[in-house]
Amino acid sequence: MLPLHDALVKHLAQTSPHPLALDIVRAEGCVLYDRSGRSYLDLVAGLAVNNVGHRHPRVVQAIKDQCDLYLHVIPYGEFVQEPQVRFAEKLNAQLPPTLDRVYFVNSGTEAIEAAVKLAKRVTGRTRIIGCRKSYHGSTHGSLSLTDNEAKKYRNRPLLPDTLHITFNDPKDLALITEEAACVVVEPVQGDAGVRVPDAAWMKALRARCDETGALLVFDEVQTGFGRTGRLFAFQHTGVVPDILVLGKALGGGMPMGAFVSSATRMELLTHDPVLGHITTFGGHPIPCVAGLAALEAMLTEDMVANAVHMGALFKELLVHPRIVEVRGEGLMLAVDLGDADLVQRVVLGCLAEGVLGFWFLSCPTAFRIAPPLVITEEQVRHACAVILRMLDRG
Repeated sequence: MLPLHDALVKHLAQTSPHPLALDIVRAEGCVLYDRSGRSYLDLVAGLAVNNVGHRHPRVVQAIKDQCDLYLHVIPYGEFVQEPQVRFAEKLNAQLPPTLDRVYFVNSGTEAIEAAVKLAKRVTGRTRIIGCRKSYHGSTHGSLSLTDNEAKKYRNRPLLPDTLHITFNDPKDLALITEEAACVVVEPVQGDAGVRVPDAAWMKALRARCDETGALLVFDEVQTGFGRTGRLFAFQHTGVVPDILVLGKALGGGMPMGAFVSSATRMELLTHDPVLGHITTFGGHPIPCVAGLAALEAMLTEDMVANAVHMGALFKELLVHPRIVEVRGEGLMLAVDLGDADLVQRVVLGCLAEGVLGFWFLSCPTAFRIAPPLVITEEQVRHACAVILRMLDRG
């Protein structure tokens, strides 16, 4: 057999010419360990996936227990499977009454695709509206909604009748008309460099969708499950979507997505045609038990409150002449340096010092801070000290 790094390059398709290629053999809480035994403080959490920390004991035990029972038995929706039912039940208990039906899929981008299909079915319309500087995934429908031409131009033509409005700009709300099936919005824009909208704009967006009959879809793939200091980011403003899209942290570290809407809307997927949306592996029992265990751990172990406190501590400590701004809510933060080259030097310098950070696709002048929500004060202080030291080097 080839050495692992050589085998990586030879046998696995790559997403860039220069992967980080850390050889991680173990992870626990907020810490990753490579094959040499070196540790890395994780400020990325698998890109907002491991909100309850790596290998949370409740999640690991739930997976082990389910492995002793069954794995995949039938495509989604045909059998009564307790992991699906109990997880959906727990999710519904956290959501408003108008979001009372869950459909489990395999990823965030698949959930976006399904949400758009549902919106077209409900409204009978074809136009879909996204926001400028948005990111919703890499499949064709999600990419059509994403506003990053560098990611799109090689894949055209994408979906027709797609429009983009400016995020957090009241003037552009007039572009939402009776032709729109839906407006898909991140309640906090992630890949744009963590942009938090005004509450007034969110309420005006809701009102405009109500006025025109367009469905409001919130993409909480990245913001969901405590990341912003509330269980769901829409709770900051009280603006409730017609369709909620989930992913990333949903599965407690396992691959999973979901879209959630009302029983009346979801029932349309059952007829004319039957099987209006189908998935083989959606609602797989392992991600379902892992996600349920993660949600229960989050609710009982004060992780959401910890996200608020630790996010505030990051903002308090990250003060430096080279820092233009620290944006965001909870533990969904962007440290903007105003200089893309400096971002690369800081991120790679931190990695050399055992602190894992990451950049944004659509905001190269900033790097992200999105650690597991179980990060401690000691770990935050250590991370900030390393970041500030890298900034001193310039």
